[in-house]
Amino acid sequence: MHVKNAVAVITGAGSGIGRALAQALARKGCHLAIADVVEANLHTTAELLAAYPVKVSLHVLDVASREAVAALPAAVQEAHGHVDILINNAGVALAGTFEQTSEADFDWLMEINFHGLVRMTRAFLPLLRQRPKARIVNISSLFGLISPPGQTAYSASKFAVRGFSNALRLELENSPVGVTVVHPGGIATAIASSARVSQGISAQESAKQQALAAKMLRMPPDRAADVIVRAIERDQARVLVGLDAKLMALLERLSPVNYWKLVGRKAQL
Repeated sequence: MHVKNAVAVITGAGSGIGRALAQALARKGCHLAIADVVEANLHTTAELLAAYPVKVSLHVLDVASREAVAALPAAVQEAHGHVDILINNAGVALAGTFEQTSEADFDWLMEINFHGLVRMTRAFLPLLRQRPKARIVNISSLFGLISPPGQTAYSASKFAVRGFSNALRLELENSPVGVTVVHPGGIATAIASSARVSQGISAQESAKQQALAAKMLRMPPDRAADVIVRAIERDQARVLVGLDAKLMALLERLSPVNYWKLVGRKAQL
């Protein structure tokens, strides 16, 4: 797929991988509709994109809002005329075991990480079908490949993204719309430090989890974005970003039940 002169919609574009993806695509001449729930972050991203000769529209968006998502395609179409690429990147994290996590917090995460992604896909698919070639890119996670303790809600959401993407790809096989699911490993973003902490977690346990996350989240977002953009250009169905994601995917395939006995000891969890 050629991204030059294409139009891409990116959720969660105000920081992290979303911001890096916007910059990587702009460097290649792709026009952008960037969306984020935090307006100030959107403007910061837009300032970084000003150096590139591409059209950028800004959209304050909460993907958990049915009304906001339903209204977005018309706004993007008015600004750009069409849509070629949808990147569902917006996501949140939640620290805590299943018993520590309240039902409200579990539902909050699923509304953003999974239902928001599904809403965006449903909203934009009619526009994508109108193009000669288009692509949906869904950002899952390393925790959509493996499911560590303390990540019940997050892992459930990212496995759901993986299953949804794989089935959707087959359903759209004879259409102009391709589907890519992305499994980033430890990318140095603020997702862990900004994670919601379940009320049942002690301050000591929370600090331990933050320290572990800081040790694991090492790949710069711009490197991850370059890998993802290359995958879009190559029409890849699945992308493992980082050596850790590739190794964990292999280990899970070799030992789908007992892999955490090895990984858990290594991570000192």
